[in-house]
Formats: sequence, structure tokens, C-alpha cells
Amino acid sequence: MGPIRTFPARAPMLRALLLLHPWRPLGVRGCTSHGTSGGREIQVRALAGPDQGITEILMNRPRARNALGNVFLQEALARLREDQQVRVLLFRSSVKGVFCAGADLKEREQMSAAEVGAFVQRLRGLMSEIAAFPAPTIAAMDGFALGGGLELALACDLRVAASTAVMGLIETTRGLLPGAGGTQRLPRCLGVALAKELIFTGRRLTGVEAHALGLVNHAVDQNEEGNAAYHQARALAQEILPQAPIAVRLGKVAIDRGMEVDIASGMAIEGMCYAQNIPTQDRLEGMAAFREKRPPKFIGK
Repeated sequence: MGPIRTFPARAPMLRALLLLHPWRPLGVRGCTSHGTSGGREIQVRALAGPDQGITEILMNRPRARNALGNVFLQEALARLREDQQVRVLLFRSSVKGVFCAGADLKEREQMSAAEVGAFVQRLRGLMSEIAAFPAPTIAAMDGFALGGGLELALACDLRVAASTAVMGLIETTRGLLPGAGGTQRLPRCLGVALAKELIFTGRRLTGVEAHALGLVNHAVDQNEEGNAAYHQARALAQEILPQAPIAVRLGKVAIDRGMEVDIASGMAIEGMCYAQNIPTQDRLEGMAAFREKRPPKFIGK
């Protein structure tokens, strides 16, 4: 496991680009925001050995059950997106039994109406940053993922849940409504009618129920350590690692942008992404490896 270092204090919004610009390797990985019970609120770890290329963002606010507060997560994203060594970004919790309990309502109680609006806007921006992250993202849901916590997971490309995890957009039970992208991302995941039912009722689902509906990619039996979803998410990341990273990132762009438009426009976006991949060294390496009957060695160029 790689070293933990510190990021600068602020992170700009990620740009929602159709065409990817070249990534620059970074000299640092890091962690931000001091926690209240030891360690830091956000820990960013670059794994090593056979897991090299997987970077983890660990949420560590035990007293707040990883609630999304004023300073949380944004600082960890901006520089990671520029690092070509990040092949997969994995979100997990270091708090047993909790993935993320949503927005920090205790903080919000002290805010004026204007401050609440700005706070929700920042949360919405955070989810957009996660969704726009160039590399594949995976949420490892080993516990409660409620409200904004589920919205965070929905912003990721893939979701893995423990069977005992509990998730739901429960805002209507608090006199609120999902405000960080849930009303847009849940229908795209489940369809409009089912998404409305879950939001209108504020229903909570187990990991098994969520998998049956297609809300998560995998549901696994929880283990004694309480990190079964993390191990499954890491195994899923390991499946992604050997693939051509530029092709994977361009595939993500083609899917995400294509879902926003009609099929003819989506086909045009796919064509643009395909054209970007043609001159890459990885494409030539893939063809050579196929011809020579050997595993390819992709370098991300």
C-alpha cells in the first residue's frame, strides 16, 4: 500500500469534457481533512503490487457516520483526475457498518436558508465531480448508504454492496427531497416508475434487494470483519486493471455522453471516441498481442 500524503486546500470543479486531454502523472497522492477521532476524514491510498493502479478513497468520520459535511471529499478528487496511474478509483468506508449516512443534518440545522442552498449546491457539484472522474469508479457499500450516501454511490460507475447493507433515498421521510443528483441518476439506473416509488416512499433496501432491482452490480454475504463489499469491489477493480486504460476511459465517455442524447448523436459520440483511440500505442499493442498469441502489455499511451 502506498504512502498517504496531503492535497492542497481547494479542488476546482471537474470539467465535463467529451474529448479527453492527456493525463499528467502526479508526484503526490494524499489525504485531507482531519477527523475527530484519530486519523483523517479522507484518506487516499494508492495500492501497490498486483493492485497497482487501484486508488482508494476512504471515508473516516466515525462520529458523524461519514455524513457529508462542509469540508469532505472534494479536496481528494481534483489532482487524482490528472494522474494517469489511477486506473480505478474505489470509494470505501473505514467506519464499520456505515458507507455514508448522507448529508450532515446537524451542520445543516445551524445554517440559514441561503447557506443550506449553497451547501446542497456544493454536494451536487461533488456528485458531478465523481460522475465525471475519467477513470472507472466503484462504491464499496459495506453498511448504511442513505440519502446523500446513496447519491454518492449512484454517482460512481459501479456499485458493490454487502447483503446486510441498507440503502435508500430517504429524504422525504425528513421533509426533504434528494438534492445531489438522486432524482436524475436513480431513474437512469432503475427506470422512472421504480425510482419514483423508492423516492416517494423513502423505502430502505438491503444489499440483496438492491441487487435484485439492478441498483447494485454485486451483492455479497457480509463477513465478520464487515468489509465483504470492499473485497468484492477490489476484485472487480482487479478485472479492470489489465485492460487498456485509454480505451476504458473513452468507453466511459461514450456511454455517459451517449446516454444524454438521442441514439444518432450517441453514435456520433462513439465514433469520436473511437477515432481518439486509433492512434494510441495501446491499440497497436493489443493488435500485436492478438497476432502473437500473448497477453497485451498496455501502458496507457
